[in-house]
Amino acid sequence: MSTPSTPYELLGGEAGVHRLVQRFYALMDELPEAHAVRQMHPESLEGSATSLFEFLSGWFGGPSLYIAKKGHPRLRMRHAPYAVGTSVRDEWMLCMTQALTEQVEDEAFRDSLIDTFAQMASHMINTDEAPHP
Repeated sequence: MSTPSTPYELLGGEAGVHRLVQRFYALMDELPEAHAVRQMHPESLEGSATSLFEFLSGWFGGPSLYIAKKGHPRLRMRHAPYAVGTSVRDEWMLCMTQALTEQVEDEAFRDSLIDTFAQMASHMINTDEAPHP
């Protein structure tokens, strides 16, 4: 048996990526601190979860499900209709960081994933936010 070498394999393959995505969206529903980012999503998170799972599958080195279905991810273009500011990014990262913390025991691997997600989430910022009073 070979040693897992891709993030996809290290996360536990299809089942592990599904667990990560399901926990991420559960946290988005549960955490009051994630209210703004949750409001950007439809009432049912099923479609969002499917898209994120398909994207992460290929991004983590597993099957390229998203690309096979929808083509190149073009993340900034696909997020352009939504006002993504630093607070929305931070709420998204709060949920993903917590999901990764709960699921990934290897601290170095978890920190690497969090850093990579943070870079991607910051790349999605497309608006300046009004200052809060």
